[in-house]
Amino acid sequence: MLNQIKLFFDQHIALSPQNTISEESLHLACAALFIEMMHMDDNVHKNEHETILKSICNNFSLSIKEANTLISLASEKHSQTTDYYQFTSLINKGFNQQQKITLIKTLWQIAYADGELDKHEEYLVRKMADLLHIPHLDFIKTKHQAIDG
Repeated sequence: MLNQIKLFFDQHIALSPQNTISEESLHLACAALFIEMMHMDDNVHKNEHETILKSICNNFSLSIKEANTLISLASEKHSQTTDYYQFTSLINKGFNQQQKITLIKTLWQIAYADGELDKHEEYLVRKMADLLHIPHLDFIKTKHQAIDG
């Protein structure tokens, strides 16, 4: 009986090597969410773009050139997107809880980069926190960390 259960999990649930999530896919998913945040208030500010660039370089250990390429790819992906599930499902599978909390903090930083928080920006962070299963306490902590700089 236990062998049958293990076999079922191995065949239907466990990720095979070809189904593993690439680091590049995770980076692209995060960058697409960053781009979405930058466009939420319909006013793209230079500081928002700089915050995204800095975050990508620091969090993903990429050069500025690589980060700019990722931002371009993410912008393209963003323009073709109709929902967030394709990004959040990937992030939920590939990131641990701390990495997801860092992502939420980065979204807050982008939202506050222009000096004000738009209601649509706050909605997006709240939505992402829910989709990424971030506890409310961490949602609030990351907001305060972003405000305090």
